[in-house]
This record gives sequence, structure tokens and C-alpha cells, in this order.
Amino acid sequence: MATQVGGALEAVFDAVAATRADTTALLAKVTAEGRRPASADLAALRPGLHLRLTRQELVSGVGFVASPGLLADVPAWLEWWQSTADGDVRPLLLDLDPGQSAYSDYTHWDWFALPRDTGRRAVAGPYVDYLCSDEYSLTLSAPVEIEGRFAGVAAADVYLRHFEAAVLPLLRRLARPAYLVNARGRVAASADPAHLAGSLTKGPDFGELLTGGTPGEHDGLRLVPCHGIPLVLVLAAD
Repeated sequence: MATQVGGALEAVFDAVAATRADTTALLAKVTAEGRRPASADLAALRPGLHLRLTRQELVSGVGFVASPGLLADVPAWLEWWQSTADGDVRPLLLDLDPGQSAYSDYTHWDWFALPRDTGRRAVAGPYVDYLCSDEYSLTLSAPVEIEGRFAGVAAADVYLRHFEAAVLPLLRRLARPAYLVNARGRVAASADPAHLAGSLTKGPDFGELLTGGTPGEHDGLRLVPCHGIPLVLVLAAD
């Protein structure tokens, strides 16, 4: 069951991995030219981003978020594209002026901080995504590096309602109440009325459990990492 649940997000992580590969290749090319990248260089990512939005039904937004100071012409940048209700794609246009914008420092958000700090891919949320869509969402992300240095994250958004539609039928087939938590212990989806999506749950160090990749027990709960996806399946006590 953990494998099936994880599989619902693996296709989204495939989109993240493709964005990461494209971004890494682009940054390496610019570096080989002996210059720092600029925001205009990131336009080369757009054909691939548009393709992922139209081909992957769970993906509602996708792109590269630069580490502050990476680009020569701007202090921060999101090369981010979103799908619209009618199937079109559009860019996310943000004011990232640190003197005016509340969104200028995105480095503390889990979707950025977890890949930066751990070097691994992450699932952040669910949370109300005021930055991009005003929707209850999950963000899946992975670190991008250039010459061994962190350069930012490749990421993709999934609306929570779409994720729940994919995984709740699986969770409800289990004999015991079950829910999914991320590395921070935040509930990503739940078939247990005692643990609502978006709430924080007490337990062990879920990040450490994900690193180890081995099922465990805690206070009568069965904890099963989702085979390569940074979520833990939690099964309630009998």
C-alpha cells in the first residue's frame, strides 16, 4: 500500500527531476561561458515547463526557484509557470523587491529550506499557497546544484484536492485508520478523522525515519516510509 500511495506522487517528482536536469544543464552552460547566470537565461527552461504542465495532470505549477544571489541582475527569482482552469499556461509574476514585497524572502519555506538543508527531495504542506495560487496545495521540490554549490530548487505544485482524490481511495482500503505525513510531521492526506490534512501530528523524527527508510513503531502506531517518496504512511493502533 505504501508503494501505491507513493506512486501517486512519483510522476510529479519525475516532472521535478526533469526540471532539475534542465536547470543544471543550463547553469553549467552559462558557467562554462565564464559568466554568472541572469534571469533572461532561465527563459530557456520554458518549453520544458510548459510541456510538464500540459502532460502531467497532477501538476498545477512547476519551475525553478533561484537561491538569492545566484543571478547577476536580480536578488531573487522564480521561473514559475502555472496551469489555468481552461488549460492554458501562464507565468507567475511577483514583486520580489525586498523593500516592498512580503514574498521577497522565500528561503524559510519548507519547499526551499528542506532540499537546501538536507540535499534531498521534499514534500511541503499542505498549506494555503498565497504565493502562487491561493489554493490548498502540496509542493514537491529537489535541490539544484552547480559545481557542488546549492543554486536553488526545482519544484512542482499539486492541489491538495487532486492529491486526495488519488490517494484517499487507497487509504480507505486499509483495515485501520491511516494517514500520510511529511518530514515535518504535517498530515498530507488522511482517512483518519482524528488527523486532518494540514494538521501537525506528534510522533518520532519523521525526517530521520525517511532517511533510514525502514518501517517502525511509535506509541502503537505503525510507520511505513513510502519507498522513495518523502512521506510516511501512519497506521493507527488496532
